[in-house]
Amino acid sequence: MNLINCKLALKTLKSGLPIIFPTDTLPAIGCLPKFSKTIYEFKKRDRNKPLILMGSEQKQLIDYVHESAKADFENIASKYWPGALTMIIPSSEKQTPILTSKDLTLGLRIPNSHMAQSLMKETGPLLTSSANISGFTGSITAEGISIDFPSIEILGPIPWEKSSGKASTIISWKKSGDWMLIREGEVLVRELH
Repeated sequence: MNLINCKLALKTLKSGLPIIFPTDTLPAIGCLPKFSKTIYEFKKRDRNKPLILMGSEQKQLIDYVHESAKADFENIASKYWPGALTMIIPSSEKQTPILTSKDLTLGLRIPNSHMAQSLMKETGPLLTSSANISGFTGSITAEGISIDFPSIEILGPIPWEKSSGKASTIISWKKSGDWMLIREGEVLVRELH
């Protein structure tokens, strides 16, 4: 197992490779946005399935949100972040080069994990997915994940802080004040309409 710290993680990410790190839900595989194709390759993930942009704090992600959705984004973010909630939101026009969706939306999340937040304070926002081979249930421990991804560096120290092992709740912005539940997870969102 190749364990690294946040400083070494930044070097790895800048070289175009992904790293694996813990979150409050499931462990994540992440990369700098311009290298998103590497996650698809390592996970054997369908390119039609978008990735989630994670950050360490709201101000890291606000520039990715389209003006029309900013007020709703800030309202929900202030109530549920950091936490196990992913918001699918229209993307700002200036951020289209990093999009992995075909509908100009972006999934955004701030995990409630000290290690994940520390990492992204160092690296900036990362495009992420759960750390498993697509179609298979992955491990939630660094040791188990290193078997599936032996060549990918893993953020230490281990053992990682405890995670829920459940996927995040996903909501999608439809129009001002109107959200749709896409996937029920750990967070129960009350303000969907």
